[in-house]
Amino acid sequence: MPLFYQHNINDSTKLAVWHITEPEDFFLEKVIWQNGISHPHKRLQHLAGRYLLQLLHPGFPLHLIEISESRKPFLGNGAFHFSISHCGDYAAVIISDTTLVGIDVELITEKIELIKKKFLDEDEINLLSITDAQLSNAHTSLLTLLWSTKEAIFKWYGKGAVDFKKNMIIDRLFLENEQGHIEAHFIKDERIDLKINFQFFIFHALVLAWVVK
Repeated sequence: MPLFYQHNINDSTKLAVWHITEPEDFFLEKVIWQNGISHPHKRLQHLAGRYLLQLLHPGFPLHLIEISESRKPFLGNGAFHFSISHCGDYAAVIISDTTLVGIDVELITEKIELIKKKFLDEDEINLLSITDAQLSNAHTSLLTLLWSTKEAIFKWYGKGAVDFKKNMIIDRLFLENEQGHIEAHFIKDERIDLKINFQFFIFHALVLAWVVK
């Protein structure tokens, strides 16, 4: 089923993940097309994300979406806060009427091992050993989770110019039955404590992380 996962966080905030199995024409019948994307699969991801915005919130004003200097999509009129993420054949969206949000979906792959020291310090890497017994392919899965967590924070912040290692610090990780939350803090002009929720879809080698603040 294309609607892969949906979660109503509260009365004003909801998210969903779409498994892209449809051709481009399916989305073009329902979504306003924006020029500038030539790669067929990236265009399909883009369309699926816009489609999800309307699915979660019928009447979402796609024509009012602007792109900031940091490449974050936003509504100039501030009617909704939203975040979009893509990977492989998946698109994820979170929308809120009231507060800033960020979302990230990632395929679990061993390639993440090659860049871990670029976005994690030693204390954060040591967190991986705490919950290793709870997941298959645990180290790679948890490493991907920490990357996804920082990506979600980056999108929540939305202003760019962020060092993933210095400005985003993961403090604690809580995992039970392939889901849980992370306590982290963001430091730029001030310290902001954050709670990032996550969900693993191990059969699909997928992890989803989101932040609402």
